[in-house]
Order: sequence, then C-alpha cells, then structure tokens
Amino acid sequence: MLEYLHLMNVGPAPDMTMELAPRLNLITGDNGLGKSFLLDIAWWALTRTWAGRPALPRSFHQAAGNIEFSFEGKVKSNRYTSTFDRKTQSWTGRAGRPANPGLVLYAAVDGGFSVWDPARNYWRKKGNIDIQDRPAAYLFDPRSVWDGLAGEDRSTLCNGLIRDWASWQKEKGNPFNQLKAALGSLSPPGPDVLVPGGLTRISLDDVRDIPTLRMPYGQDVPIVHASAGVRRIVALAYLLVWAWNEHCKASELLGQQPTHQVIFLIDEVEAHLHPRWQRVIMRALLTVVKALTGTSADMRMQIITATHSPLVLASIEPFFRSDDAWFDLDLVQGTQHDEWDVVLQKRNWVRRGDVSQWLTSEAFDLGSARSLEAEKLLEEAARALSDESFDTQAAMKLDKKLREVLGDTDPFWMRWRFVGEKRGWLS
Repeated sequence: MLEYLHLMNVGPAPDMTMELAPRLNLITGDNGLGKSFLLDIAWWALTRTWAGRPALPRSFHQAAGNIEFSFEGKVKSNRYTSTFDRKTQSWTGRAGRPANPGLVLYAAVDGGFSVWDPARNYWRKKGNIDIQDRPAAYLFDPRSVWDGLAGEDRSTLCNGLIRDWASWQKEKGNPFNQLKAALGSLSPPGPDVLVPGGLTRISLDDVRDIPTLRMPYGQDVPIVHASAGVRRIVALAYLLVWAWNEHCKASELLGQQPTHQVIFLIDEVEAHLHPRWQRVIMRALLTVVKALTGTSADMRMQIITATHSPLVLASIEPFFRSDDAWFDLDLVQGTQHDEWDVVLQKRNWVRRGDVSQWLTSEAFDLGSARSLEAEKLLEEAARALSDESFDTQAAMKLDKKLREVLGDTDPFWMRWRFVGEKRGWLS
C-alpha cells in the first residue's frame, strides 16, 4: 500500500504532502491543479516507471526536485527519496532490486491502462545476482487495450480485449465467468445490465470475431460500436480480469503464491458515465476487485482515484470509513496580490447528503448549485432584501430578471415574496 508522498520543487506547488489511507483515497480539485499529476507520481513511486512523460522539477534555477515516498512492500515498509539528476535528466533510484508493492493498476482518463505485475515485471534472480530483464511494466495506449500489446521483440504481451474476450467466450472457462461477473457488478442500475451477446463479424477486412453486448431492447451491439461510457467500463472489467488471471498464471509458473496486495489508481472514475452510473461506480469497483482477488484475510486492496463528480462523492458517503482519506487541491491567494498558489490539503470528511451540498463544498467551491446567471441575480437580490432604500420600481425590474432564470418552485421565491409584500414592492 502506498503510504506517503512528499514532493519538493516538483509539480504545481513547491511542496505537497500526502499521507494516504490504506483502503480508499479521493482526490478533488479544479482542472490543471495536479490531480492526474499526483496519480502519475503515485504510479512511479510504486513501480519506478512512468506511465507517460516523466515529471520534471518546477524550475532548474531553484532547489533540486525531490520525491520522497514510502509504501508497504511484500516484506516491510520501504521509504526512499529520489532526486532529479540534471546531468542524466532522470530521477535517481536505489541500487539493486526495488521493493515489491504488489499488483499495481492505473486507469488513465484517455482510455489507456498501465499494469505492474510482481510476477512478470519484477527482477529475477540468476544465481545470486538480481537481473532486470523483464518488461518494466505493461503500458497500454487506448488502442492496444482493444487490439493487443506487443513487446520490443514482437512477442505478444497481451492479446487485447477483442481477441481475449472472444477466446474466453468460446472456451466457456473461468476467465469468461469472471468477466461476466465483473460486467454485471459494474453495470448501471436498471435494465442496462452489461451482458455478453454472441460473437460477430463487422467487416470484410477484419477476420476477428467481435464480442457484443446484449441490449435491453434485444439487439446484440458490437462492443466497438458501444458508447464511450460503456467502452470505458468494458475495458476496466477486461483489464482487471486479464491482469489478475495473468498474474496468477505467472505466479504458478514461478512456483509462488499470488500477491496479497492490489493497488488501483483511477483518473476521473466518472468519465463518460451517466449520473445514474456515477452513483454506483465506486462501490462496484470495490466489489469487483474483492471478488476477483478473493476474500482471504491477508488480501489487501487500495484505491486512489481523482474525481470531478459531486455524485461520486455523495455515493461514497454510506461506505466512507474513518481510516479513508480525501485530498483536495485549491488555488489560494499568494503573498502578492496578483499571485496564486496551489495547495494540497487533507480534508475532513463530512456527510452532506444532497449532491448540491457537495457542489458548494470545498471539493468544488461553487457559490450555488444553480446556473451562473441565477447565482449572480440571487446575490443581487440578497443585497436588495437588506437595502432599506430599495424601491418598488427597482424591485419590479429585478423580479422580472429573476423570473427569467429561476423555476416556479425555486425555494428563493418564498423569501422574495414575503419581504416584497411586506415592503410593498409586490402585490
């Protein structure tokens, strides 16, 4: 489990610290403040590989960039500080075999996916010597998730979703049963359950059997033609099943037990999903990972996810525990009037109930859950209600503007009419 991150002169702020929870970690914040960046750093700290471009120091003219981190490995907790080496333009690493964090998965918002498998990517021993001759990690771009991932020597590292799904469906074995169970658990509530249909062909130029999903209206739709939200969930389900099954097979070949730790990093877990789906996706992911890896007492799972969705936060309220964590990125006024600083802080978790309460919380910092036009007019109306010099003519003009932006049942009308009638503005 990732326990600690401390970034100095790296990223959007001079100093950022995260003391992570062992089970569930949420990251919120506006666009461009560093949510995806923190997930990239977490992936690197655990695997010592970059899922995309490497992080760089904020400035080469200031202090050296440092990344301090600790995670619970296979045997013990490991802490290390890496410094950016300007000559080699790389981050320093500890000599020899690194610690083993367990199985690490990273779902990017663009549909890419990264996997670090302790059975397939970890160093191996040759005699008494540690040798790093295996792939550093499996880095899927969006296309390779579906069509397969090849190694540098043209070896097949992954068949891809389309071929594997078709093969599993024909074999009718355990992987296909796991895939069906994962799809069912990750489905939205209601009739839109993700159920595999028959295999089909869609082109004269593609000889692959293409999996389909059976729609509630009875038609089998090829998964390549499914909506963006469905494709992302299908890809998540497939890669979870593929990563765990391949890890178990590799562990068996090595004569060792599968890992007892799984760490899942997810960027914008709500991407492309309907609000109805956003309300259940986090609980569903926890359920699927537990079902895949088993329920043994020593199996541990950690999720670190970034989100923009108030529905996701509201949906977590029933099962957010006291040892879980919520981190929030904010822009705050700097020492100079025209300066702003990015600040990362751990927030206290409070159940807010209504989704609109989350919109106006520290997570999203909105003034209200209404439209921007309505929010500005309501601020003007609030000032008018406390202004003794506000006259009937001005009140009538403001009343007309309010009617253009507020619904007939908006709760503000009760206060507006009560004060307006009391002061004689409205009849």
